[in-house]
Amino acid sequence: MPIILEKGQKIDLTKGQPGVAKLQVGLGWDPIGQSGGFLSSLFGSKPNIDCDASVIMLENDRFLNKNDLVYFGNKLSACGSIIHSGDNLTGEGSGDDETIFVELHKVPSRINRLVFVVNIYDCVNRRQDFGMIQNAYIRIQNPQTREELARYNLSENYGGKTTLVAGEMYLDGSEWKFSAVGEGTQDKNLSEIVSRYQ
Repeated sequence: MPIILEKGQKIDLTKGQPGVAKLQVGLGWDPIGQSGGFLSSLFGSKPNIDCDASVIMLENDRFLNKNDLVYFGNKLSACGSIIHSGDNLTGEGSGDDETIFVELHKVPSRINRLVFVVNIYDCVNRRQDFGMIQNAYIRIQNPQTREELARYNLSENYGGKTTLVAGEMYLDGSEWKFSAVGEGTQDKNLSEIVSRYQ
């Protein structure tokens, strides 16, 4: 049974679990159906919202190197510690919409924090925000045992927000921890999100 996290809650990932070296981070969401009358019920009523998950690797809590960003356009970190599964364009279907694999023992010692964010692609032109998304979550799983270790359901109303900082993995001494952040921002693209950490 996974630990269900509340906003701001922190858990140990590696302390007391020396065998946990690789983690699978799943992010999921569903578009909210829009009521548009009889015709929209015949021809589909869910907006096509393209959410993108990314990982920002921080050195002393700062983003210092463009190679420390993993997203659909750069699916493998330079050090090989983070692998992105690729872009899900719709958020349709059950299960994780995007998956990121993290091998903690490969993360360079200079990196102390991994920030997991989700933003809406082309949100301004499409006039979309996270008020049009439901059932958003971030979960951490042991890919070897398939055991879900923790889950954070992003259940707040994020209307007007175009980016979500879902959670962070961070070093506390020599141990990795996870923090459920759940912060919505109005950043319009990945560059704006990254600039918050420069």
